[in-house]
Formats: sequence, C-alpha cells, structure tokens
Amino acid sequence: MSAVLVLNADCGPLQRVSLRHAVRMLFRQVAVVHEAEPDRRIGVYPMPTVVRLVSYVVTRWRHSRGPAWSRAGVLTRDHRTCAYCGAGASTIDHVLPRSRGGANEWTNTVAACGRCNSRKGDRTPAEARMPLRVRPLAPTWATLA
Repeated sequence: MSAVLVLNADCGPLQRVSLRHAVRMLFRQVAVVHEAEPDRRIGVYPMPTVVRLVSYVVTRWRHSRGPAWSRAGVLTRDHRTCAYCGAGASTIDHVLPRSRGGANEWTNTVAACGRCNSRKGDRTPAEARMPLRVRPLAPTWATLA
C-alpha cells in the first residue's frame, strides 16, 4: 500500500498514513481528497495521494517546547558518536553525575562509548581530564526528525 499525505485544514503537512487509513478518513468525512491519481478510484472515491482535513487540528505542542528527554533521543541527537573520543556510542553519560545531583536533562547528558563511560566514572569531565568534543544542547523537533 502507498502512503497518503495528510494536510491540516490550512494545507500545512501533518503526517503520512496508509491508503486504507485515508479511505476511512474520507468515509467518516473527516478529510476530503486534495490530490488524486487520475482515472483510478476506490469505490466512489478517487485514489487519494493527498487528503486535507475538514477541521483544523492544533499542533502547537510541536512548536511550543522541544521533545521530552530520552536515552534514545540523546543517542539520536549525538549521532551515536561518543562525546569524549568520537567512537561509536552505545550508552549515555551524565556530564554532572547523578550521584552529585545531575539530572536526566538534554544539557546534562551526552552519548558515550562503554569504555569512556567507565573511565569517567563518577567524576565530571574536568576531574577525569576528559574534555567534551561537543556541547550538549536541547534539540528541536526538526533536529531529531
């Protein structure tokens, strides 16, 4: 099955859905066909490639603040590259260790390989003489996508 683009009522892109889901949206009259393949039909509906929602869906949550912190998100943000040596990363490391009050936050965690994570241990990068190659920042939705 091919994917169908779903547009908001203001014609802004929202997501891609399966053809089956798009036809159900048309049947429930939640969406209308915006673009279709010529001369192809599914029942009474033209074969949609793009559908547009009838009523506007608020997506403010995507723009108001960034994504929530997660281990997988940290690895994605850092491209699975160790922040200390540049090798492939498989875990995360807290810049300020949790035992010293460090939190699970974007600005306190970096991707690290197992060797560097063990070597740094319960110390800060300065104490362990392991400078960071990158500065941890909170990502945007677009960065993680």
